[in-house]
Amino acid sequence: MKLGVLVYLENNEEQVLMIHRNKKDEHQGLWLAPGGKVEPNEAPYETAIREMLEETGLQIKDHELRAVLSFPDDGDSPFGDEWHVFVFYSNSFSGTLSENCPEGRLEWVPKNTLTELATWEGDRIFTPKIFNPGCFSAKFLYSGNTLLDYSFSGTAE
Repeated sequence: MKLGVLVYLENNEEQVLMIHRNKKDEHQGLWLAPGGKVEPNEAPYETAIREMLEETGLQIKDHELRAVLSFPDDGDSPFGDEWHVFVFYSNSFSGTLSENCPEGRLEWVPKNTLTELATWEGDRIFTPKIFNPGCFSAKFLYSGNTLLDYSFSGTAE
């Protein structure tokens, strides 16, 4: 089992910072929020701060946990393992956006167009809920690149 984080960072123009992935992995060619793996002895909220700084050059502040996502692995998950991902939201940050993200191209995307981007199918389902107050849990079952099933609990229902 692996732990990860995603951070949805919104600016005051209702744009969200996203990465168009060019790294050769299962996410290549897709849009994702910045994030990454939780390191040993690191709390997820610490991972969110570290990953945002590493990938974007921005220091986030006052980030809130909005979701815990589960991605089971029945042997054919595109993610190569069972993942639990802590999803944070923030609209407070400082610093200068990096020109060289190691994962791909950074872009501020209008919030109302996020579900139109090339993303995982599950991302189009949960992403709009990240901008609502409260915290929810969701489970997404993939076979290869196909979303087979999903469920929600908590405030996102």
